[in-house]
Amino acid sequence: MESDLEKVLVSHIENFLLELGKGFMFVGTQQRVTLFNTHYYVDMVFYNKILRCYVLIELKTTKLMPEAVGQLNMYLNYYRSEVNDETDNDPIGIILCTDKKSVDAEYALGGLSNNIFASKYTYYIPNKDELIAQVESVLDEMDKE
Repeated sequence: MESDLEKVLVSHIENFLLELGKGFMFVGTQQRVTLFNTHYYVDMVFYNKILRCYVLIELKTTKLMPEAVGQLNMYLNYYRSEVNDETDNDPIGIILCTDKKSVDAEYALGGLSNNIFASKYTYYIPNKDELIAQVESVLDEMDKE
């Protein structure tokens, strides 16, 4: 279940990002987004003080599906218009997906071009391979239990 995966991953990824990524601050888990009286929840939210932006992480226990990208894009747009201060940059989204055969990490850019993302953010965001290794490690631990 996503909630079980989230509990195990939260402590590992929180520590991982705080140690690896420069400027990361943990905001919380299950951060509520309310649109037209409907509540949605972002799995994990960080703030990066160097980039001056929120980093939203969504966990999925299946392969990457288009709905997940749309969901995260909605959260990014919400944070951009409702949560960001005027000095904040646009938020960044990361989707961590897993199925039993592979783990994948994808960035949902929320309107940013890939070139801008790569040149502006890659120095402060953990790379894809490191995120994949971290999730695989947690999944291996969960399988042993």
